[in-house]
Amino acid sequence: MSGKGSSAAGMDGDPLEAFLGGAGDFVKDSLWFLRKCSKPDRREFSKVSFAVGMGFVVMGFIGFFVKLIFIPINQIILS
Repeated sequence: MSGKGSSAAGMDGDPLEAFLGGAGDFVKDSLWFLRKCSKPDRREFSKVSFAVGMGFVVMGFIGFFVKLIFIPINQIILS
């Protein structure tokens, strides 16, 4: 956190004031962050999409092979 909105009066005083001060800092920091963000171009978007897709495929294969290995083990244990 930035620590800009914390004051001794907010800590000792009304908790509602402390909450609202923290919420105001959050909104201000969020708006600053959104102003600094930029929309990705087509190349960057396609690279990120490809990486996410490959992650899904890899995790799917890992899950498939784990299930493939543990089905016979489970049958041996239960039989």
